[in-house]
Amino acid sequence: MTERSESDREADVSVGDMGPEHFRRHAHEVADWMADYLATVGDLPVFPDLEPGAIRDLLPEEPPDEGEPMDRVLADFRDVVVPGLTHWNHPRFFGYFAITASGPGILGEMLTAALNVNAMVWRSSPAATELEELTTDWLRQLLGLPPEFDGVINDTASSSTLYALAAARDVAWPDAHERGLFGCAPGRVYASDQAHSSVEKAVLTLGLGRSGFGAIRSDGEFRMDPDALAEAIRGDIEAGVRPVAIVATLGTTSSASMDPVAEIVQVASEFGVWLHVDAAYGGAAAIVPELAPLFDGWRGADSIVVNPHKWLFTPIDCSVLYCRRPADLVGAFSIVPEYLKSSEQASARSLMDYGVSLGRRFRALKLWFVLRHFGRGGLVAAIREHVRLARVLAGWVEQADDWALVAPVHLATIAVRFGPGWAPDAEDRANRRIIERVNRSGEAFLTHTVLAGRTVIRVSIGNLKTTHADVARVWASLRRAADIVRAEGETP
Repeated sequence: MTERSESDREADVSVGDMGPEHFRRHAHEVADWMADYLATVGDLPVFPDLEPGAIRDLLPEEPPDEGEPMDRVLADFRDVVVPGLTHWNHPRFFGYFAITASGPGILGEMLTAALNVNAMVWRSSPAATELEELTTDWLRQLLGLPPEFDGVINDTASSSTLYALAAARDVAWPDAHERGLFGCAPGRVYASDQAHSSVEKAVLTLGLGRSGFGAIRSDGEFRMDPDALAEAIRGDIEAGVRPVAIVATLGTTSSASMDPVAEIVQVASEFGVWLHVDAAYGGAAAIVPELAPLFDGWRGADSIVVNPHKWLFTPIDCSVLYCRRPADLVGAFSIVPEYLKSSEQASARSLMDYGVSLGRRFRALKLWFVLRHFGRGGLVAAIREHVRLARVLAGWVEQADDWALVAPVHLATIAVRFGPGWAPDAEDRANRRIIERVNRSGEAFLTHTVLAGRTVIRVSIGNLKTTHADVARVWASLRRAADIVRAEGETP
């Protein structure tokens, strides 16, 4: 760090904003740090060996009375914050759903922050509105969806699913928009017992209550059973419960299973029920030609969510909701106060009409950067490689005597279990201890789930920097941790 004059330090903490030259100097410093971080993140522990409260203990309990120099702020960022992070951009981050904040996406995010526009109506930022229309349409084409699907960008799939189900609710009860649900017959949203918790949260938020969520049993491959779905809807209709929507999942969180959407579309059509497809994780794979058959039938959905921040290398957050019935989506949310009316209102889209948020970040910019940088070919190659690596790891698991695959491997997330044939409690304890040992080692980061009542280990591959060597390393770490667990006395 170069020595700075007293006037330089004072300029950093002036009453007004940081001056252009000081911003330039710090921005270059931050950009250099970011480039170094992205180049060397693989050398860091993926997960910090800390206890809760450790980071707060290193920082003041009260805010500063006077502004502090940016050099001091950046030093605390480097020395306190970064060592306390779980590094999602690490090539051996295999937990949850592995993601990548790619270079072009980060550049787009930086520019979004500098521009600081609010894309709520066309007039508030014409380019942000129209670039969102263009970029979501580009992605629609890459995914192979028909042009009637209208796209809008939200923060996460939790919001996108909530908005889709709000539209479905208004379709199910046309007068609910004016009168609310009080006095209405009970309603229900159906999803498999493997669906993401955001579906149940959306049902609660929309006022349908816990009983408004119907969990449909899944089959041996953790896919929704269409016959059970039809049976549940038929029974509800007879009992006076109104079917509101069905949520099918393409890439479930626990096992990345793929619901049979083509069959579910037929059930939705038979009963006239809105079909929403949660493809937040799996949807990106539809870009790869040999994986496209996994998405058979999804073109018949009423709405679909795909998260570019999961497997399309866009920094979090960025979730795209596609809807073939945009008028119903807008009808569920559109309220235009006088201060937001304009002469372009009839001819231009107002993005605020597609959900709850009035303030809207310029999220399309980073996705536009990513799509332009990688192109179709680059995206296909990266996703295809992740799927290949997952299948390599699955092959190693199948060859090991004490390990087993728990679910079919369709995408790049696999579910595995150590100790097949052990007593259930012993096996569950062993698998939890294996995960904890691997994570505490800093070698990799993994998460668990429960499938068929048993604790299993998930390995999700999705970072652009992940190589065959990284996958081999996590497999060695798993086996090493299993040997230690066995030696410590965890036996059948």
